[in-house]
Amino acid sequence: MQTAAAALALMVLFTLDGLSAQRSRPSTQNQEDGHTQNNETEPEQKKKKQPHIIFILTDDQGFNDIGYHNPTIKTPTLDKLAAEGVTLENYYVQPICTPSRSQLLTGRYQIHTGLQHSIIRPSQPSCLPSTMDTLPERLREAGYTTHMVGKWHLGFYRKACLPTRKGFDSFFGSLTGSVDYYSYGSCDGPGLCGYDLHEDEGVAWGHEGKYSTTLFTQRARKILESHDPAGRPLFLLLSLQAVHTPLQPPKSYIYPYRDMADVARRKYAAMVSTVDESVRNLTYALRKYGYYKNSVIIYSTDNGAQPFTGGSNWPLRGRKGTYWEGGVRGVAFVHSPLLRRRRRVSKALLHITDWFPTLVGLAGGNISQSRGLDGFDVWSTISEGKESPRQEILHNIDPLHRAPAQTMKWDDDTDGDSGGSSKGRPFKKLKKKKKKKKILKMRPKQKSAFKLKSTKKPKSKLKVKPVLKKKLKPKPPSKVYAQHQSDHRFKSRSARFPPASGTSDPKSQPRVQPPLTLKSRPHLDFTSQKHNSGSFQTKSKTQLKLHFKSRSRRTGSQHLNESHSGTSPPTSHTTLQLDPEPWQTVWDLSVQAAIRVGDWKLLTGDPGHGDWVPPQVLPALPGRWWNLERTFPSLHKSSTHKNIWLFNITGDPYERQDVADQRPDVVQQLLARLAHYNQTAVPVYFPPDDPRANPSQHGGAWVPWVDEEEEEEGKYQGVYKKGKSSSKKKKKKKRCRLCKLKSFFLKLNTGMTFNRI
Repeated sequence: MQTAAAALALMVLFTLDGLSAQRSRPSTQNQEDGHTQNNETEPEQKKKKQPHIIFILTDDQGFNDIGYHNPTIKTPTLDKLAAEGVTLENYYVQPICTPSRSQLLTGRYQIHTGLQHSIIRPSQPSCLPSTMDTLPERLREAGYTTHMVGKWHLGFYRKACLPTRKGFDSFFGSLTGSVDYYSYGSCDGPGLCGYDLHEDEGVAWGHEGKYSTTLFTQRARKILESHDPAGRPLFLLLSLQAVHTPLQPPKSYIYPYRDMADVARRKYAAMVSTVDESVRNLTYALRKYGYYKNSVIIYSTDNGAQPFTGGSNWPLRGRKGTYWEGGVRGVAFVHSPLLRRRRRVSKALLHITDWFPTLVGLAGGNISQSRGLDGFDVWSTISEGKESPRQEILHNIDPLHRAPAQTMKWDDDTDGDSGGSSKGRPFKKLKKKKKKKKILKMRPKQKSAFKLKSTKKPKSKLKVKPVLKKKLKPKPPSKVYAQHQSDHRFKSRSARFPPASGTSDPKSQPRVQPPLTLKSRPHLDFTSQKHNSGSFQTKSKTQLKLHFKSRSRRTGSQHLNESHSGTSPPTSHTTLQLDPEPWQTVWDLSVQAAIRVGDWKLLTGDPGHGDWVPPQVLPALPGRWWNLERTFPSLHKSSTHKNIWLFNITGDPYERQDVADQRPDVVQQLLARLAHYNQTAVPVYFPPDDPRANPSQHGGAWVPWVDEEEEEEGKYQGVYKKGKSSSKKKKKKKRCRLCKLKSFFLKLNTGMTFNRI
């Protein structure tokens, strides 16, 4: 019995072990299955972590055109979003539409895209370079669906330039720069008008009468409604046409601003309110359809406002189209539940090119594939409040926009030679006022000597001969300068400027110039120029002025995209110095350029109209309030004759105190940085208008007019110039000046009647 019981116990044990083994096997299988399931869900979790990106871009909204800067502008939605997020108070854009939009989508300065000059006109065969990647392309590679609604203004002369060919899955909006808010008509001059509302790559007819801001917002809401927020992440670029001209707000939005005396300002403010309502409807849709908790909302303007059309940049200096703070300092904020530090104001230095690497990095994309980016990833700066990696901003270098030849002087307050205008009249007046009679008597001799230096022979040789005997000495130095100047222009085309490691030390700046043309050894010419300048010291002041005047006339008509060591003439103090100023060998001061390095901002050439325009509070034409800041005629006169400015933006954000004369060391460093950037610039691409773009040849709409197989990109050469037709139009306008005046007052009276003034 005992043996039988023992055997039975052993059998029970064996059966229990077998059952436990069988049970353990599926558990291990379940664990393995669990591991595979976790591996499969990892990319899904990554997709969930990718935020939905909503970028709202407004047009021509000024620094003083938002509620948290100006309480008279009623923008409760924008104020709330900015207060709950991060307000960007040191954020910069470009002064006009096309450059800002190109830098947003490419992350590169416009000197690297060939769009340095002006905007892309509707009839111009130009657009973004086909070899350059864009922000929506990189986001699409990261798994995003990309949509664009609103204004494009980056060229459309061929289908390869359209938004759907630049990375967007869908597009609904206008292709040109300025469109009627109701009829969607766009004009590129008298008689050259067409319909401009497109969906994907076709014309979207049948939307006339619908207000564009409302229409674009409705399309954006449809995109949010049709997309699954739990699926692929979404990138939506809502590029509103507002508040660009024409000023066409709905009447219901004008009523809250009925107390504003200025009609243009009243309409402009009403259009800002339409933008505020658009953002309110969009954020409501984000919450309704489940996007908000995992979204990043970015709000930005594309450039400063135009005061003549109701906008305001007060208290900043300048306006749209200028490189003063009023033209480039933009309104922007970021609102997101994903921000680690919210409800604050950021004064970190940011630029519109920073959105490319920032958003690609936030989406988990690969930034290393995009070479030559000028932007920085600033998400940690925005979200956590860390220091911005950006220390400088190149606002632009435009070699096609040059100041007059007479204004290429450094210090215009000490000598009459430094002032001038495009016609040269103030230049002569300053000489007569500040110079003695002895110099005035020598002027006829200067003019005759200048004529002898030209290739054409003067008719009256007898009158010039006595002057020649006295003026033979300064002639050889001028020949040496002319020869050196032409050689340097030829050599500098192949020059490459290395990173200016010594630009931080003012004493090391003379060493910066020799590497400007390493391949052709221009330092020999540079030393020879020093010898020439040294020989000038023994000459009289009259001979020096004669020489400098001839130099400025030679260089006035040059349009080259490189820095010249000899194009900017020496200062009026050359007779008191041993060597020419160091900045004259680094940069041509007639070229329009602007750069920000740290606290300092430098402008050269003609930066644009530089008045401070007060808020439009007077019920009249712009002249009365426009001239409120013109109470200092001496300051205004000196600024018109200058071609270089330096400001400490941190201490002087309104650019009221120019310290270029007090800080030549800083001027030298920033000019060296301009020369460094200029060596990396591509040629300006600004082709003439193509008559085949006329909408009358394409059914009355603006559409691409060049076939893909017909012509290669970049075939067009030359610079935009008005043809004979424009000159004929000018003649027609001159015939009836009274008609133009009558039409102006007719429009003014109808506007006053319409607004019940």
